[in-house]
Amino acid sequence: MKKYFLFSILCCLFSSAYSLEATSINSGSIVNTWIWEKSIGGSDNPYTATPKTIGFKKKVVFTPNGRVITYKNDVEIRNSTYKVEKGIGYFDQAEHDLITFEGKTYIIENLDNQNLTIVSNNTDASRTIYKR
Repeated sequence: MKKYFLFSILCCLFSSAYSLEATSINSGSIVNTWIWEKSIGGSDNPYTATPKTIGFKKKVVFTPNGRVITYKNDVEIRNSTYKVEKGIGYFDQAEHDLITFEGKTYIIENLDNQNLTIVSNNTDASRTIYKR
């Protein structure tokens, strides 16, 4: 009986440890390093910008403690806070996941384990695409 009890406790510990590990690796999490791929302007200002056309690389790092660090050509240029929350989209008046950082609010249009696409939540509606 004692063996079964110890075996049960060990099973619970290992299954709990597995569950904690599985939930901490969230493939749809904003927390990570994101490399800027391109930006596309809205209907009032149509343009496409890439690292090649602009002449610099950009990356943003969203940390678990609510900080966002922006790099230009691997040099830190900003370190500020960010906030993710539910909110209303400017164009469709529907509820979306919004992210606010560097003084602007964006709709999180796409977030998966490799892609992040954010759209300005204003009349401009410019779209920015990042990859992990």
